[in-house]
Amino acid sequence: MKTEKEKMLAGELYLASDRELSQERLHARMLLKKLNDSAPDELLLRHQIMEQLFRAVGKDFGIEPPFFCDYGYNIQVGDQVFFNFNCTLLDVCPITIGNRCLFGPNVQIYAATHPIESSTRGSLLEFGQPVRIGDDVWVGGGAIICPGVHIGSRSIIAAGAVVTKEVPSDVLVGGNPARIIKNLDQPGQQA
Repeated sequence: MKTEKEKMLAGELYLASDRELSQERLHARMLLKKLNDSAPDELLLRHQIMEQLFRAVGKDFGIEPPFFCDYGYNIQVGDQVFFNFNCTLLDVCPITIGNRCLFGPNVQIYAATHPIESSTRGSLLEFGQPVRIGDDVWVGGGAIICPGVHIGSRSIIAAGAVVTKEVPSDVLVGGNPARIIKNLDQPGQQA
């Protein structure tokens, strides 16, 4: 029989109130408190905390506290990734972020979700869907990325956008729900 954690990681219905998961969230909260209470010049301390918290942290990682997540161990970030103030990542399933990605203030990335059927939702069961973000993506302030979304490389998510479905590479999306506003020309491409 699977544990609640195994169910969570597999994207199946699980109980978040499980003792093991509750303890792991508490551990993450303790690390986040240290991060969020750190002084602006304590960059080494911040990096050490993120290395303890995240599954993987690339080189030249930057973060402006406060920052929030559920577990941390489901988050993997590439090289030269930057999170501005007040970002939240609900990482019940993997959140994978490529290289050279920028996140404006108040960005929210949700791998966590709840059942649509009210009787199942009322049982307090929940589940997750992985989120993947390619290389060179810029996510504007206040944007929300919903569970199961994949964002292609070099795309831009406009400030305030609510991304509910896959975003191809090399596009600018915006709105609620987000839609393609324009294709982005890449260097070396001819018009």
